[in-house]
Amino acid sequence: MTGHAIISHGLESGPGASKAAALARVAGELGWTHERPDYRDLDVLGPLGDVQGRIRRLAERAHLASRRPLVLAGSSMGAYISAHVSREVPVGGLFLMAPPVALEVEPRQLKAAMVPTRIIHGWEDELIPAMDVARWAQRRLDPLVLVPDSHRLAAHVEYCAEEFGRFLQMLSP
Repeated sequence: MTGHAIISHGLESGPGASKAAALARVAGELGWTHERPDYRDLDVLGPLGDVQGRIRRLAERAHLASRRPLVLAGSSMGAYISAHVSREVPVGGLFLMAPPVALEVEPRQLKAAMVPTRIIHGWEDELIPAMDVARWAQRRLDPLVLVPDSHRLAAHVEYCAEEFGRFLQMLSP
């Protein structure tokens, strides 16, 4: 049996963004159902958007997901909300790309359930220092791949999708 993946986009992005679309394609090829919620209406409400509103929207979608395992995936703000929602909704795994480990909004620090997690981050990330993410991953003993790329991971879209596929295969019984 396969599961269901909810793929959350980052700020200044949308559900049709290249990474979200690539992850959805791979999930579908592996027989996983998937969805890509749209947060753009919340993202225009301030410099970081309505973070609590994003968390609520994702939690509602996750609660409705009837297939297991449930995997939450996201890039940047999408990774941030995925990690937080994993603490309130049972998930089988987290796939986090360029996760902000600290923000100037509540909740301030990134917190996630202790579930199978994969992290991809850019060494040259101009918004989130790679070493901050490495320290966060180390405390959790999470696998982390650092690639020569910026915050958007634009040069590694296919790599992210391939890693997501390997992660989903690992979770499939």
